[in-house]
Formats: sequence, C-alpha cells, structure tokens
Amino acid sequence: MNLIKLSAIDSTNTYLKKLAKETQLPDETVVITKHQVSGRGQMGNMWLSREGQSLTFSMFKIFERFPIEDQFMVSMATSLGILDALKALNTPAVSIKWPNDILSAKSKIGGILIENLLEGSFLKYCVIGIGFNVNETVFPNLPNASSLKLETGKDFTLEEVLQEILEKVFKRLTNLNQSNFLRLKEEYENSLFQKGAISVFETPEGLRCNGIIKGVSDIGELLVETESNPLRKFQLKEVKMIY
Repeated sequence: MNLIKLSAIDSTNTYLKKLAKETQLPDETVVITKHQVSGRGQMGNMWLSREGQSLTFSMFKIFERFPIEDQFMVSMATSLGILDALKALNTPAVSIKWPNDILSAKSKIGGILIENLLEGSFLKYCVIGIGFNVNETVFPNLPNASSLKLETGKDFTLEEVLQEILEKVFKRLTNLNQSNFLRLKEEYENSLFQKGAISVFETPEGLRCNGIIKGVSDIGELLVETESNPLRKFQLKEVKMIY
C-alpha cells in the first residue's frame, strides 16, 4: 500500500484524480489529510470534518478488464468492506443507507463518494473518497449525525480505524469478479437501512410517499414498493429517504 499524508488539501478525491492523470500511480494508493477544506459527498453535498477527530481520505484501485456494466459492484464492495471494519471495531447496528451512507443504528457516521475512470467498455480505475466521524461528540444542526465514539462509548485512534477500513475495503475490491455478483448484491441488500420496513420518500420536487425498500437493481437503482406502484426504480438524484 502506498500512503500519501497531507496536512491540508481542498479534496483528497480531486488530488488523487489529478495525481492519477499525471503519474503512473501504484495500485492501492491512499491519500489522507488532516484538514480537508472542500470535501464533497453524494449529490454535491459538503462533507465537514474536524482535524484530529475525523478521517478524510481517498483510495485508488486499478482494475483489469472490469466491465463497466458491473461498476456498481465497486460501490457495494466498498460499503460492505466498511461494514466489515466497523463490525471488527464492535460498532452496533451498522447498515448502509442507500446508496453510500454508513449508519450505526439510525445515525450517519460515514459517507462515500466513488468516481470511476472508464476506458472503452471497461472500468480502468476508481477513486473512493471516504469521510468518517471517529471521536466527535458535537454535531451542530446535524440531528442524524454521530461518531464511532458516541455509538460505542469508546475513544479510538484515527490510525486504527483507518487501517481497519483500508484492509477490509481493499480486500473486498481485490476479490471482485462477475461470478460473485449475485452473492455480493444479496449481502448488500440485506445490509440496507430500513429494508422491508415502511419508510417515507421524497422527490426533488418535494412530493412525499410511503414505500418499502425491496432491494437494488443490477445497476444500483433503489427498488421501492409504493402504494401506487408495485415496484419503482429510483436513481441517485430521484429520491431521498426521510427519517
């Protein structure tokens, strides 16, 4: 593993993508910073971090002839790898809030932003940005946010959490292949927050409806059973869960 440590940077994903274009980066390169000033989450949301209390880093993974139609496997493997790490750290009730939020009970403790580089019909490499709340105890105006410390009652060193996540996620990504797609998808679906329970969903226009998460499609769409439709497919920016 090639670890690059920075004191401050606008975005570890942006830095790592630029580095990958300019140099021949070795597989499993990781960029971590003490302070990230322009961290991004899904759908353009900002990821706020506190120096010394949280983790902000990006992972670089090279793939060999990995079909682009299977690229959602990267998202599933990354999320499940983080859950593997959290279970090893004895974090209670961990789950994935579609598509890439990591929860303990009902509180968000981490987020993922994956950016893929495609070459022809194959995935060449991916840059995986991860933000993780480790020892924070105060989250002003963020009622659904939490940290490992708040959920477990224990203090952690950032290094032990980082190493656990890197080990588990890279292991999942290294073992990716088309033959285990269905098994991976089943494991991901079984780890989804609120799967099988009635939840409230909201569209970008502000329309709300009740629905039950049934799973995900092969390309990562959320499958929701609603009162008016036996099974609706939602893409990333088409719906959010209210909880």
